[in-house]
Amino acid sequence: MHQLPDETFRDSIATIDAAGKRKFIFPKQPSGKFYTYRKWVSYVLLAILIANPFVKIHGNQFMLFNVLERRFNLFGFPFWPQDFYIFVLFMIVGVVFVILFTVIFGRIFCGWICPQTIFLEMVFRRIEYWIEGDRAAQIKLDQQSWNAQKIRIKTSKWTIFALISFGIANVFLAYLIGSDALIQMVEDGPLLHKSTLVALLIFTGVFYFVFVWFREQVCIIACPYGRLQGVLLDNKSINVAYDFVRGEREQGRAKFHKNEDRAALGIGDCIDCKHCIHVCPTGIDIRNGTQLECTNCTACIDECATVMESVGLPKGLIRYASEDEIEKNAQFKFTTRMKGYTAVLVILVGVLTGLLFLRTEVETVILRLPGQLYQHKGDNISNVFTYKIINKTNSDFNDIHFKLVGIKGELNIVGKQHFSVPKQGMNEGTLFIEINPYLLENDKTKLDIEVYNGVQKIQTTHTSFLSPRSFD
Repeated sequence: MHQLPDETFRDSIATIDAAGKRKFIFPKQPSGKFYTYRKWVSYVLLAILIANPFVKIHGNQFMLFNVLERRFNLFGFPFWPQDFYIFVLFMIVGVVFVILFTVIFGRIFCGWICPQTIFLEMVFRRIEYWIEGDRAAQIKLDQQSWNAQKIRIKTSKWTIFALISFGIANVFLAYLIGSDALIQMVEDGPLLHKSTLVALLIFTGVFYFVFVWFREQVCIIACPYGRLQGVLLDNKSINVAYDFVRGEREQGRAKFHKNEDRAALGIGDCIDCKHCIHVCPTGIDIRNGTQLECTNCTACIDECATVMESVGLPKGLIRYASEDEIEKNAQFKFTTRMKGYTAVLVILVGVLTGLLFLRTEVETVILRLPGQLYQHKGDNISNVFTYKIINKTNSDFNDIHFKLVGIKGELNIVGKQHFSVPKQGMNEGTLFIEINPYLLENDKTKLDIEVYNGVQKIQTTHTSFLSPRSFD
């Protein structure tokens, strides 16, 4: 493995100065092939992110994470607390998927898909470039005294940032409480929903703080994924990497001089222009090798390609590559570890798919009343049960009733024999079952109970019936 002579850069981060105070980064505005690709990917993902809570499938919100009411929707599938194991499995599949991509492609999730990166780089920074200008203009403005011009520029930017943060907070709230509830609150007015308004303002403040002040610190300090990649990456993982073999050669990097034969002189192709540092949103020097702060945003690839083209040298000095490819010229191979993660992912996806197909839209649970055994009712044995019916659909069930099958007996519900269960709701109560003891094979008999909505059977559930051990 290539080792640089000076590793002191790992003792500090670019966003903190020697005194331990925050040092703001003013990255150069990226441009190039990868940046264009990232913009289009970001537009699509932003559209999906904003539309998700407002799109409905069969009346179900496409994505909903209502923690307070313990209601979750994933891709239009409603999940109740009883389905939590499926929700957990879905999250595990997501984690394994990210791990597999990290092992193969490094921190590509951070640079291309992460909402933090998309909002910061493709929304807030682009507005900042539009209002304040590029890197040099931003540094000049930052060092400028607080005169009328600086106040006007900063106030305009901060106002726009606050409005966008408010919009993001509303979308975030739609994920938590549901888009219908959010729209209803907007129509009712904020005075009728003061607690929600306070929560909305808190979310707005958090997003404003993150995207105006904390920024890349989220990726460097707060996000655990940066630490995770250090465990998952190896020499075969593809990253945004600097080709130190070509860039340094025997004599190291040096400034560019026209008409010189750098290869014959043993000088590397890196002309030490530092453009890759200036364009980096986390302020690192990619030439130092793989670093925790690198989000694989590809800005340095585009910038280096532009510089190489301008001086007549081949592109690709910074590119997507593994360390083995750079140092040993080894081609990418799907390693045993990658195959292992892929196998685990395929198995988990298979199990998840099976559970989704087996999942019922109505769930009925009938259990014997705790602490109760059985009672004698004339010639029959009686058991008392509690029932709970959960309707996961978006249709009301107005004529629910039970039918005992496979054995002769009486089933009586306390109250009405026919009842209703609202959509996305539940109903519960008590029922009695009476059976002649001579029809029972043992002291614990399994009973099948069919659940009907009108004439339509919607489910068959099971329970156990207790009786004396001997009927003599």
